[in-house]
Amino acid sequence: MITLALIGLLGGLITGISPCILPVLPVIFLSGGAQSARGTTDAPQAGRWRPCLVIAGLVVSFSVFTLVGSLLLAVLGLPQDVLRWAGIVVLVLIGVGLIVPRFEELLEKPFSWIPRKNVGTEQGGFPLGLALGAVYVPCAGPVLAAITVAGSTGRIGVETVVLTVSFAVGAALPLLIFALAGRRVAERVKTFRKHQKAIRITGGVVMIALAVGLVFNLPQLLQRLVPDYTSAIQQDLADSEEITRALDLGGLVNEENAELDNCTNGAAELESCGTAPSLRGIQQWFNTDGGAAVDLAELRGEVVLVDFWAYSCINCQRSVPHVVAWDDAYRDAGLRVIGIHSPEYAFEKEPRNVEAGITAFGIDHPVGLDNSLATWTNYRNRYWPAHYLIDAEGTVRHISFGEGNYAETEQLIRELLEDADPGVSLPPVTDQLDDTPDADSTTRESFLGTTKQVNFGGDEPYRRATTGFQFPDELPGDAFALDGDWALDTQSVTPADGPARVRLDYTASEVRMVLGGTGTVTVDDGRDARVIAVAGVPRSYELVKTDAAASGTITVTVSTGVDAYSFTFG
Repeated sequence: MITLALIGLLGGLITGISPCILPVLPVIFLSGGAQSARGTTDAPQAGRWRPCLVIAGLVVSFSVFTLVGSLLLAVLGLPQDVLRWAGIVVLVLIGVGLIVPRFEELLEKPFSWIPRKNVGTEQGGFPLGLALGAVYVPCAGPVLAAITVAGSTGRIGVETVVLTVSFAVGAALPLLIFALAGRRVAERVKTFRKHQKAIRITGGVVMIALAVGLVFNLPQLLQRLVPDYTSAIQQDLADSEEITRALDLGGLVNEENAELDNCTNGAAELESCGTAPSLRGIQQWFNTDGGAAVDLAELRGEVVLVDFWAYSCINCQRSVPHVVAWDDAYRDAGLRVIGIHSPEYAFEKEPRNVEAGITAFGIDHPVGLDNSLATWTNYRNRYWPAHYLIDAEGTVRHISFGEGNYAETEQLIRELLEDADPGVSLPPVTDQLDDTPDADSTTRESFLGTTKQVNFGGDEPYRRATTGFQFPDELPGDAFALDGDWALDTQSVTPADGPARVRLDYTASEVRMVLGGTGTVTVDDGRDARVIAVAGVPRSYELVKTDAAASGTITVTVSTGVDAYSFTFG
């Protein structure tokens, strides 16, 4: 437990000195520090504890919103960003109160029953901290992301709380130091002592400016301009054995899924792996009557296949036709297919995008939108795609991770259908072509966003602050490089000033590119060039298609208005 707390504290400290904290520093310095200075003409001792109250409020809201905020909003049926908007509104109100004392008095009236009536912006550092915590939560790094995954399951243990609070304290300590520095400057610099009213108004203006900036996501632009010098260290902490073991992020074992370990991935025979875990936290259902939820308990007596997928995942794109074929062939014989769409990218959380993917694949079976990864986590899943086969008694009998193993899975489906109804008449085996690439025969998937990029072969540092690129003299095998001006984001890249190019060395029979936005890409293999129009929701576009796997190099010119997410290979 002590080790876990130390890791959380260190992770928070690193986050507290990362670029994402820059937008709140002026507010902390002026409203959390300078206004608490002693020896000023306005209130010699009024704000003595103000810096600590601001930071305490931030720690409390940071921890509470992270652990239970999403769950609470889900229960209340409110949008997931309502806490952020509430924090922004509070910042504006406090900012106006700093500028207009009369408005501050109105804000204090609801608290007049408290013996210490002066709970506004002079003594009320705690509400300011609460608001900052609400808007600060989204900018934390991968350690907090791991905590959020654990919290989204609704099973928040002591370890999760310890890690979250220690992380919040660690992230707040640099801010406390900055606030105390602000107070020290105000006490020592004569200008601060003589112009407290002006400092107060400036603090209000800065606070309102922060709120406006948050509305238009300006802090994200600032973070793009400043190198994220802490990301590698944060990721190492998030991947540490202590955090994985304490939060059980490698599996999140619970009473529902503990027996899943009894199943062997891709087994050729039926196994018994416990009662199927429930379908949790589904935001929305498609292909059901009136959007009604699917309950596994109501499907007892029928064979069920749970398919985890994401619509832009190349592996899923090759797997889904098999699932659709099984649904078409065996639905009348008692098979019920349930798709669980668990997003890999942010754009895959948009219901309209998922619905377009469902239509494009010809999916008629129910699909649940698992945006919080609650069902994904409850099944201890880590793969796109993944298939869980459940018998008529509700027991998991087979698990298959990744592509392939289709013939074996179909044979086991047929066995379970015959077990459930010995007199059932089964159709012939489906003849869907298995185009799963041989292991290690193709280039691995190449993500272009900064947080997941692999296979970059350029000479420049690959981070959001880098904007200018040039092709290297020699491109390594199975790698890509950029040329021109690019804007790099966490999940995608886009030309920053006119068309820009990306060169790819690959080994595959099929090369596809996940693209979004509106515009064109021109694919040049050194012999021919062709233009592909890009429009609509982000999806996968075919760049190269040959009869057999081969090595080659292509140059793709991307127009402005197009977002490029990844290269995938078949």
